[in-house]
Amino acid sequence: MKRIAVIGLGQRIAHVLAAMDETGWTFEIAGHVDPAPVGLPILADAGLSPGRAFADVAGLLAAGPYDLVMIGSPNHLHLPHLEAALVAGFPVFAEKPIVRTIEESYTLARRLTHPGTPPLFIGLVMRSMPLVREVIARVDSGELGELVSMDATEHLHPEHGAYLARNWRRKAEWGGSFMLDKVCHDFDIFGRLVGARPARVASFGGRRIFHPGRAQDPQTYENGEPAYALRDSGWMAANDAFHSDMDLFDHQTAIVNYANGVALAFHSNSHVNLQERRWYLAGTRGTLVADLVRNRMLYRPALDRRRPEKLDFATRTADLHNGADQAMAADLLAALENRAPFPVTAWDSLEAGLTVMAIDEAALSGQVVDCAPIWAQLDAARAGHGHDVSRRAGP
Repeated sequence: MKRIAVIGLGQRIAHVLAAMDETGWTFEIAGHVDPAPVGLPILADAGLSPGRAFADVAGLLAAGPYDLVMIGSPNHLHLPHLEAALVAGFPVFAEKPIVRTIEESYTLARRLTHPGTPPLFIGLVMRSMPLVREVIARVDSGELGELVSMDATEHLHPEHGAYLARNWRRKAEWGGSFMLDKVCHDFDIFGRLVGARPARVASFGGRRIFHPGRAQDPQTYENGEPAYALRDSGWMAANDAFHSDMDLFDHQTAIVNYANGVALAFHSNSHVNLQERRWYLAGTRGTLVADLVRNRMLYRPALDRRRPEKLDFATRTADLHNGADQAMAADLLAALENRAPFPVTAWDSLEAGLTVMAIDEAALSGQVVDCAPIWAQLDAARAGHGHDVSRRAGP
């Protein structure tokens, strides 16, 4: 029986707990701390008790020991909650992004070098998705030859975009940025596929969708049903997606030049009714397309006139994770029991986050950002020294 503590009982961490139960974990939630635990209904639907409600993190951690501390708090609280849990000496699972700013990334990197630091697992759930595992395996096998360029998209349904415009993720001080919270998954995978860090990045974006100037546009579907308010927006919610105090981009593009020459173009938008999350990988020997919405993959060698190979992964879920939550829950249990390593490390997560933070800096400054200083400071922090730098990390 695994004994679990939860810091920040939000919607996402509640879904992860439900997936753990679904995949055969034997556990109890011994306690949680959250002044407004919006994940309670999700736990109730899964037949899970939230355990004792503690007034603060210190009290929760003092009631240990725990086999796992799970952190599902808003992004701006990740670093203090991670530090407290790691100092307490318990294994930790934290939702992505690992931290919110460049400075926090270096601080955590230094903390992770301390002797005796317990295991830290980050919920970059796409690493566990069967489709993504297949894509990684194809690239690793050399089937595509040398990876030359990539084109990728993340296009959200209007309801999802409106949720982000009303949820706490709408503000840089809480969430970091739209790209950081939503697509750090993708940039983690891109770094894994490329096998190199970004050398230079450029980006453009803005707020052209969810703003007061569009508040008079139609806000009902063709059948008269109301739009833009179908999802519960959780902690610190705003009532209206168009009049909220959102200070982030609602669409953004990015260009990344990796150190080994691979080029990436990325396009994101939070208001489309033809959803797409797609990776197009072009190599010297073959081409691969991963469709993460429809959960399928196409592959064809460069000099092959036959029909492309098509793999259709049967699982489709409303959240578009398509079975990844359950796969990640199984991976987490295997890692805790020392049966297999977790698919992604805390260092991978830090690099993915810093990549997106550099992209956001490029968008804010209107300049191409040289990433070399970022990696130099991360490596210095990982070596146990180095200093924080002052950078703005989100729109």
